[in-house]
Amino acid sequence: MRKIVLTYGLIAGAILSAMMLLTLPFMEQIGFGRGEVIGYTTMVLAFLMIYFGVRSYRDQIAGGNVTFGRAFKVGGMILLVATVCYVATWQVVYYKFAPDFGAKYTAYTLDQAKAGGATAADVEAKRAELDKFSALYRNPFVNIAFTFLEPLPVGLLHILISAGLLSRKRRPDDATA
Repeated sequence: MRKIVLTYGLIAGAILSAMMLLTLPFMEQIGFGRGEVIGYTTMVLAFLMIYFGVRSYRDQIAGGNVTFGRAFKVGGMILLVATVCYVATWQVVYYKFAPDFGAKYTAYTLDQAKAGGATAADVEAKRAELDKFSALYRNPFVNIAFTFLEPLPVGLLHILISAGLLSRKRRPDDATA
């Protein structure tokens, strides 16, 4: 099981990390809004490895039968490996190559608020909120925690779908089938 989890988890992590590294230099041209779409689309595609990993486990190790719980566990471990790769890549990128990310994101968010018709008081309140978050985000432990949470919903959805589709348990009356 370890080989399958590491293989598919590292493939998914490599996809996530590579796309992050490829898009970061063009973030100003892409924009934060489109960057989010690209990022979450990449997560959806990368986490297809959960399906393939669970299927590989079912077919190669579990003899063609896997329970929902075991499929969920294998998928969760693949998600964990991929997410650790994603988080590690972001830590290097954030602290070495994009330490001004918070300032750029704050400027983008405030521009969006102004374009949306926010009052000057609303913009200042938003600026104070974002400045507080940026200060908090500079703490590596907080940064790691938030970064770890980003792909979690997408990955959990993939785990649930994969476990549901791939789980099957041989019934005693199907022993000859």
